[in-house]
Parts: sequence; structure tokens; C-alpha cells
Amino acid sequence: MTLLEALRRDNDWDEMQARDIAVNVPTITVGDSVARAVQVMALGRLPGLIVVDGAGKPSMVLPGTQVLRLAVPNSYQSDPGLARAIDEEHADTFWQELSHLTVRDCLPLKPVKPVTVRGDANLLEVAASMALMHSPLVAVVEADGTLIGAITLQSLLTSLAIAGLDS
Repeated sequence: MTLLEALRRDNDWDEMQARDIAVNVPTITVGDSVARAVQVMALGRLPGLIVVDGAGKPSMVLPGTQVLRLAVPNSYQSDPGLARAIDEEHADTFWQELSHLTVRDCLPLKPVKPVTVRGDANLLEVAASMALMHSPLVAVVEADGTLIGAITLQSLLTSLAIAGLDS
């Protein structure tokens, strides 16, 4: 179902459920390379990525800034002045070195709780989850944790704006 079909069916945004505006998005696993993660996010024009486990259930949702953190070596994150000391030629080559690093290699030591909502969540619940978790991407799941799709901040705001035109 497209976003417009969902909006036509549900005239009131508080009656719309997360599954009504969720869309399929590409996912990654912790075994994927960081280079692939960056490519998936960039080519999908996504504000973040959903990392799934072996069963295809979301294990974490990484906002785009966290995906970028996977790609930037820790030494440069802790002291950005180091990056200034690297010449342009070498600064560009560190991206090529990402192919040997996996997402697992670069994750924070403290586990990140995935930003998820159930398919029957209303849009206020989706908005509250995004705001609380500071995430522009929410995984929408069935009761058993199976991934239905995702909602981006942009699609949520669009849904709320269009649905609010009647008031």
C-alpha cells in the first residue's frame, strides 16, 4: 500500500497505524562490511540503517550519524584535529580501507536498543519513539519481532502534514 492510499483510507492521522506508512528498506547485518553499510544507506537515501539478526529481526537501528561513526576511525573521532594533519590524498584513501572492517568491528561496546514500534502503533507513538530515541528511522515490527518495514522521519512528517490538512 502506498502512502497516498493509506492517507485516503484513513482520513484521521490518529487512526492510522505504523504499518500503514511503513515501507520496505534494505537492511544490513553485523557481518556486513562498513563500506556496504555506507553504500546501502547512501544508495537507499536513508536517514539510517536497520541492523537485523540471523532471523531477520531488528537488533539495532543506527541513525545516519552513527553509520558515519562506523566509517570514521576512532582516533579521528576522539581528536578531530588529527584529521586536519592528514593530506587530502590520504584522507580520501581511508574510505577504501573500510572494506575489511565489519559493522560488528565498529559497534559501540554498550549494546544499543533498537528503535522499534509495533505495526499497530499509532503515529503519535511513532513520533514519540523517534523523539525519545533521537532517531530519524524506526523499525516497524510484528508482535513476534518480525520486521514489517520502516518509517523515516520525512515520511512521518509528510503523513502528519497531509493528514492534518483536513483540520
